[in-house]
Amino acid sequence: MAEGSTVHTVASTGVAELHHEPTAFGINAAGWVALSMLVVFGIMLWQKVPGMVAKMLDGQIDKIRSQLDEASRLRAEAEAMLTAAKQRDAASAGDAAAIVKHAEAEAAAMLVKAEADLTELVARRQTMAQDQIAAAQRGAIAEVRAHAADAAARAASSIIAERHGADADKALVDRTIAGLGRPN
Repeated sequence: MAEGSTVHTVASTGVAELHHEPTAFGINAAGWVALSMLVVFGIMLWQKVPGMVAKMLDGQIDKIRSQLDEASRLRAEAEAMLTAAKQRDAASAGDAAAIVKHAEAEAAAMLVKAEADLTELVARRQTMAQDQIAAAQRGAIAEVRAHAADAAARAASSIIAERHGADADKALVDRTIAGLGRPN
């Protein structure tokens, strides 16, 4: 039943030893391992394991491909969003520059208007001051005239009181009465 093959080995002492390897049906251990591998591969082929493995790998490939497509789509979206953000940033910078320019122009216009208003206000106040001075002069002249007229009236009344008596008044009254009858 079991056949054996003879193996000669030489030990380190130089003596040859004979070993007998076990075999079954004339196949040694390495042969049985090879035969069992062939049987396993045969069963795998019979059960279509390579097809199942290929289907699983194809499924994984499809899943990875869809993930790559999704990643590409997300990247394209991100790039589009980045481009839009850069455009908005550029537009904002342009808007900011325009706003600053407009504000500077308004400030310059306000400064010109303020200077014109100040010049007009100074001129108006100067005119008002001149008018007040003129009014004060007129008032002072009127007051001086009033005092002069009052002083002249008092002086005339004192002179008349000193120089005119009842006799002088009688002659003046007679002349005046005589002059009334004549036509002018």
